[in-house]
Amino acid sequence: MEYRGVHLPSGKEVFHFGPVHGTNNIGEFLAIVHALALLKQKGLSMPVYSDSRTALIWVQKKKCKTTLVRTPQTEPLFQLIARAEKWLRENAITVPLLKWETELWGEVPADFGRK
Repeated sequence: MEYRGVHLPSGKEVFHFGPVHGTNNIGEFLAIVHALALLKQKGLSMPVYSDSRTALIWVQKKKCKTTLVRTPQTEPLFQLIARAEKWLRENAITVPLLKWETELWGEVPADFGRK
């Protein structure tokens, strides 16, 4: 699993993490939280898109409901998830979280083209 954030108007990659052992939904969840934290840190306001309904729900509920097994290999990822959940509990979401409509717009620019 890996994720990245892409600034839509410029197409520029803003952040990238991974690859690590994990799931696509965890990557989507962490990417959304990463984007939210970065926007807050920089004092910016713009929509955050994801093509994962699951990850959008997890962010809204402030809980990553993954079924990934916790092992020594996945422990660093679970630590990152805990940090993201803590950030969500302590910070208000002040920008729109929107579903990327793949059927209408094509693959989300932050994907890696491996589907």
